[in-house]
Amino acid sequence: MKRSEKAEIIGQMLDELYPTTPVPLDHTSAYTLLVAVMLSAQTTDKKVNEVTPALFAAADTPEQMAALEVEKIQALIREIGLAPTKAKNLRKMAEQIVDAGGLRPDWNYLESLAGVGHKTASVLMAQWYGIPAFPVDTHIHRLAARWGLSKAKNVEQTERDLKALWPKETWNKRHLQIIFFGREYCPARNHDLTACPICAWAASKKRIREEARL
Repeated sequence: MKRSEKAEIIGQMLDELYPTTPVPLDHTSAYTLLVAVMLSAQTTDKKVNEVTPALFAAADTPEQMAALEVEKIQALIREIGLAPTKAKNLRKMAEQIVDAGGLRPDWNYLESLAGVGHKTASVLMAQWYGIPAFPVDTHIHRLAARWGLSKAKNVEQTERDLKALWPKETWNKRHLQIIFFGREYCPARNHDLTACPICAWAASKKRIREEARL
């Protein structure tokens, strides 16, 4: 089966399973979404949503965040992975946003902010500004490989491969659908590919054998 044929079938399955795609990170503005996405690196969305209420009560605008000491920010996010580094980045990013006059949907600008990489910028562009983007994290990268949609060795190439397989107007929902599917049916570890609704037919026999040995 061609990649394009697989992608079409997988897209139909994902649309049926997840007709709506709410953003799993709690937020009330472009800025609070950006902060939540930054915090989610190497941390579960559930943990981020447990931590952000207290953080946003103290500072839910760049101006308020820039006024906090790094130590205060770190104390508020201490349960988050990489809290010391993230606290420094949150303070620096807030200062940059204030100096620039606010957030705006500009790729170069967003990716110039402290702690904001391409994936984080992509989430903000897609889920707040509604601009077509396909954020790819390690989870989507893994599923794309399992399903035979990409042989890429890095998330950057996987993003390009997936963008080529699905229409631009589906990108913003598709990346969330894949994340939701991974959480419900396709975990990273101890996964029986033969019992998975997609892996069972989309994964190669070689891939199934390799993961069975893990």
